[in-house]
Amino acid sequence: MMTSVWIQIAFYLIILIVLAVLLGNYIGKVMNGEKVFLSRLLTPIEKGIYKLLRVNVTDEMNWKKYAVSVLVFSGIFFILLFGIQVLQGVLPLNPEGLKNVRWDLAFNTTSSFVTNTNWQAYLGESTLSYFTQMMGLTVQNFVSAAVGIAVLFALIRGFIKVQKQGLGNFYQDVTRIILYILIPLSLVSSVVLASQGVSQNFKGYEQIDLVEPIVLEDGTVIEKGVVPLGPAASQIAIKQLGTNGGGFYGTNSAHPLENPNNVTNVIEMLSILLIPAALCFTFGRNIHDRRQGRAIFAAMFIVLTLATSAIVVNEQMATPQLSQNQTVDLTTNQQSGGNMEGKESRFGIAASSTWTAFTTAASNGSVNAMHDSYTPLGGMIPMILMQLGEVIFGGVGCGLYGMLGFVILTVFIAGLMVGRTPEYLGKKIEPYEMKMAVVLCLATPIAILIGSGIAAIVPSVADSLNNSGAHGFSELLYTYTSAGGNNGSAFAGFNANTIFVNISTGLSMLFARFAPILATLAIAGSLVKKKKIATGAGTLATHNAMFVGLLIFVIVLIGALSFFPALALGPIAEFFGM
Repeated sequence: MMTSVWIQIAFYLIILIVLAVLLGNYIGKVMNGEKVFLSRLLTPIEKGIYKLLRVNVTDEMNWKKYAVSVLVFSGIFFILLFGIQVLQGVLPLNPEGLKNVRWDLAFNTTSSFVTNTNWQAYLGESTLSYFTQMMGLTVQNFVSAAVGIAVLFALIRGFIKVQKQGLGNFYQDVTRIILYILIPLSLVSSVVLASQGVSQNFKGYEQIDLVEPIVLEDGTVIEKGVVPLGPAASQIAIKQLGTNGGGFYGTNSAHPLENPNNVTNVIEMLSILLIPAALCFTFGRNIHDRRQGRAIFAAMFIVLTLATSAIVVNEQMATPQLSQNQTVDLTTNQQSGGNMEGKESRFGIAASSTWTAFTTAASNGSVNAMHDSYTPLGGMIPMILMQLGEVIFGGVGCGLYGMLGFVILTVFIAGLMVGRTPEYLGKKIEPYEMKMAVVLCLATPIAILIGSGIAAIVPSVADSLNNSGAHGFSELLYTYTSAGGNNGSAFAGFNANTIFVNISTGLSMLFARFAPILATLAIAGSLVKKKKIATGAGTLATHNAMFVGLLIFVIVLIGALSFFPALALGPIAEFFGM
């Protein structure tokens, strides 16, 4: 049984690497303005967009102007998305006549999708109209993902350029990302998903006869059910590719109309990490040292593989209650084996556990199983992946620039060990860069710990919990970890749709998104002015196995020091209490 599980995981990872290398080269060419196979078709459209928006692409922005553009751009879409939700009842494409979204839920959802978090405190099929899903959420899935990638390339230019000021043009970057990368990939993905049975239409919800009537406790007999339809495939494609994760339906990719079979499961799961993994190779290509990109990819890949393995093993071993203290063999060929609670039987433990690792390593948040039903340690690993700062691939763009923050910390620590001024890619790392790197790396822990700490002492939050004790605390901790990590996945079992939780998690998402962005751009603005330093005998090599190991150590150390006390009160306490 376990042999087949490892074969499945190896298959997913090998396909991911192959696709990431190919896509990484393509992205590098696009962002450098080089010709690609889509140039003849899309270049006239690109120029038309610049003309329509009156964008002068030769106008290079310094880091402050780039940061203001990011904030203004995101702010405009914040207002638009909020307005669409609170006016939903009078807008078109609302065949079910759904009402306007309550203000606090609209604020939470807007904060969520603008920050590329896509945390959802609502059921999509019973709360949002087709218009809101398409023109609000799906559009934001494109632009929020593009913002993250654009900021990454501003940082890359900070490393490449020597004694300059400009980091590129934000509007040109966003246009190229959406036009050449996100739209083509999403178009192909959505067509394939729709061909496999994922809903893509404008029909109203349909009533069907149940195969077997349901009798309620009061004697009421229910003979019909409602099948929610709608334009799901087009949103699902970009929700995965853009590491957004917001589901069209409440149960996300566990829903048979979002993820009907193993073909769609593989496509959606690989899409989660495709662009974040590809950007590692893009980074190496564009700084003209592919070894650096491979080293960062290796650090991410090692942690991802270990995390995936840990989840699979814990779910396959199940719990003492399921195995009846090891007297029942849960790994035989005659039964599904392991902990199948909360998992879809069409996917099983291997595909569910791998998805769980992928979606929490990236700041994606889509799920094909309910994490609340995982074993204590199986549910702790996804939390840790988010608490590390979403840098094990992480979100599109933001994962890599977050990892580069840890790289700066690592070379600084290594420099202290050998008594040498730290440098990376030929640029000296000085106090200013270190201060901004600390902000970049600690924004997530600050958002998570402060948010969950305040929530834990608010009496009304306890009423939102579905469980008491250690597992109940895990529900609360996971909620604020997901929001503070800009992930969006849910532990379930927690009623998040209250005024306090909506506002607090919304503010947490905004802080965890834009504080690192400003810190990243500040680092880029400082680096771009510096001169290159020649590599010498004492220069720390940042592309070998020793540096990869040191980088992993620093990432895990910061995560362990920040979150071990909280984890000890939740999943660890639950594990030892079983």
